[in-house]
Amino acid sequence: MTTYTAFDGHRRIASGPLPRVAEQCKVLLDARPGAQPIIYDDTTGAPRDLDYRGSVDDMLARLDDVPAPEPTRRGPGRPRLGVVAREVTLLPRHWAWLAAQPGGASVALRRLVETASRDGAPVDRRRQRREAVDRVMFALAGDLPGYEDASRAFHRDDATGFARCMADWPADVRDYVALLAARVDAAE
Repeated sequence: MTTYTAFDGHRRIASGPLPRVAEQCKVLLDARPGAQPIIYDDTTGAPRDLDYRGSVDDMLARLDDVPAPEPTRRGPGRPRLGVVAREVTLLPRHWAWLAAQPGGASVALRRLVETASRDGAPVDRRRQRREAVDRVMFALAGDLPGYEDASRAFHRDDATGFARCMADWPADVRDYVALLAARVDAAE
């Protein structure tokens, strides 16, 4: 389950499932209309925009609203199976190799993609988690002293230097960035 964390400046408001975090942000906004809470996805580090208009119930009801997908042009493929034709640009020798494979180009490409996605999954997850730390750290601490040094220490995998550079940051920011950083190499 995806969890979220909300901040108002350098102060953590709430962490947990999106409805609970959004509700805490709405309560804050009702109490302090000038507040500017930002909700971060704990997995991606991306901010989550919400529409806080109306009551808490109105706002929570909109959390499930998903915009309708743009109509897509029908073309080659098997839409009922989820197969959609897209353009792939390859060199002639690549097309020749694909055509010579058992089952043809489509089967060979699917097999290559499946193998690469399965074999590269741990590396991809680690990269995505590192990017999440980068996003959150820049957003919350980019203006704090020691940010650049903390970023360099993080990318060198220097945990001691990383912690030292964050030592003077506001506790909520430091703890959240440290939590995300600890998840980078955590097992699934």
